[in-house]
Amino acid sequence: MESFLSLFDPSDPSDNNDNNNDSTYSSESDSDNQYNNNENVKIVIDFDQDQLPPEPQLGNIEYKLKLISPSTQRFEHLVTQMKWRLREGQGEAIYEIGVSDSGQLHGLHDNDMSASLSTLKEMARKLGASTTVLRRKSIAGRRSVAEVLVRKIPDDQNNIEVRVAVLGAVNAGKSTLLGVLTQGEYDNGRGRARLNMFRHMHEIQSGRTSCISHESLGFDSQGNVINYKYNEMMTSEEISDRSSKLVTFMDLAGHRRYIRTTVQALTGYSPHHAMLVVASGTEGVNAMTKEHLVIALALELPFFIVVTKIDVTPPDTILMELKNIVTAMGVRKVPLLVTTDDDMLTAGSQQLSEQIVPIFCVSNITGDGLSLVTRFLYVLSPGISNSEKERLEQEPCEFHVDEIFKVSEVGPVIGGLLVKGVVIENMPLKVGPLADGSFLSVAIHSIHRNKAPCRAVRAGQSASLAFVQNQNLAMLRSGMVLLPEATDEEPYGSFFFQAKVSVLYHATAIYEGFQTTVHIGSIRQTAIIEGIMGATKIGTNDTASVLFRFMRHPEYVQPGMRILFREGSSKGIGKVTQVFPLNKQFN
Repeated sequence: MESFLSLFDPSDPSDNNDNNNDSTYSSESDSDNQYNNNENVKIVIDFDQDQLPPEPQLGNIEYKLKLISPSTQRFEHLVTQMKWRLREGQGEAIYEIGVSDSGQLHGLHDNDMSASLSTLKEMARKLGASTTVLRRKSIAGRRSVAEVLVRKIPDDQNNIEVRVAVLGAVNAGKSTLLGVLTQGEYDNGRGRARLNMFRHMHEIQSGRTSCISHESLGFDSQGNVINYKYNEMMTSEEISDRSSKLVTFMDLAGHRRYIRTTVQALTGYSPHHAMLVVASGTEGVNAMTKEHLVIALALELPFFIVVTKIDVTPPDTILMELKNIVTAMGVRKVPLLVTTDDDMLTAGSQQLSEQIVPIFCVSNITGDGLSLVTRFLYVLSPGISNSEKERLEQEPCEFHVDEIFKVSEVGPVIGGLLVKGVVIENMPLKVGPLADGSFLSVAIHSIHRNKAPCRAVRAGQSASLAFVQNQNLAMLRSGMVLLPEATDEEPYGSFFFQAKVSVLYHATAIYEGFQTTVHIGSIRQTAIIEGIMGATKIGTNDTASVLFRFMRHPEYVQPGMRILFREGSSKGIGKVTQVFPLNKQFN
């Protein structure tokens, strides 16, 4: 595989100079980062470079030349500064020790480094946070620089959660990979690891995932894995309770028959990242793999790639194919083959920049490469700024219903994502829209997150909600929403809505009367194009304002919502610009 490292040199795709293999960004992107340090951007942290980009004013990355015996006043200032960086990173901050604000790697002698790390640990302890040294690199003159992860779980949360959607074609090894990661045992080559991922008998019999399966992988404050092998009696609730960081996987179907379910999970649950699984060998990058990649790109979802089955077939050919796809027109990403811990940490700091695409090569039977994937998941960030999170929490609640369950002695239970606001127990809400577009008053009885009970759920978190019994809720369905009981304006569903859309692909042209499956959040319903503003038809790469009409029942749609529509190989994306509620009259 070493002969193929040069294929993944972002500085110049055509340059095969081995001395440049560790480069993770081009000179152009380096220059851009240096002059945009006032923006909330992700910067490349690569100790193999002589100079890092200047310290960003915003974000969760902090440079410190040294932290040796600070005065009381200086120490309090440093703690306040750490608290701000933690808020910027939603409970996670990266400290570069031995680095000046300009990005120069000065380094520290061993005694000074030990004293600086001790001070950093004391700062974190005062905030109730933990520290983990991610890497330490020696430089000239017996000096070294260190990168430290500081993590503090928010007071109102059990842990920091990252949602990862698992994409890929049939037989790529998605369920097997998740089984190995979450169960802590390698596969036997005959599908043993994937059995715990399946929810239905026909999935076990066929070996194909047909529905959305949720699995969790936890980490403690020191980065140690917490999964079902942690002890003999470990349950999912205990994994959540013991973990300071929780990665929630959504194992999605790879067969074309279930593409609607896969798209619904991506639009409804709003995962933070996507993991595209590709099998090494002839099964490699097929049409379904490319379909999943196009959908992830359309939804602007950061993704990384895991190549499986390298114990069966060397990955050289598939790596070259992936490089061509990732760098092709319309994608324009920079592939980074992760083979060392430094590669992994660099990929973790750049994964959200939407430029670097980390690529891992693993074997679920021998375990090769799995440790790099696990460590990458440990440093992976949710990717939403703290200010944006606080803004969403302050808005009126809006919960999107994605799944409906029937639980004995409990009644109907809904699962989905809280897009805005905060929901607490015994909170009065409205659920709908019903067939006539109206909403029904309900009350929340209990809340569960990651299969464990909790008192509240906040914006950006997925949860399961149970209602107060003795309520007629037979009409519940996927695509409904929960809204506050008291609102200035009565909410109503809509049959008609207008959206500005771009057609990603269509074999011929789309005319009025075209029927397509529309995905808006957790909504999945067939809609008809009733009108195309300013044109009679639209085709591939065309943009237009289009009037849609739902065929079966009204839905709760609001301006600004992202829309994805598809029919066969036809695909398009856009945003809702106007809605026509049933309770309003329009001239």
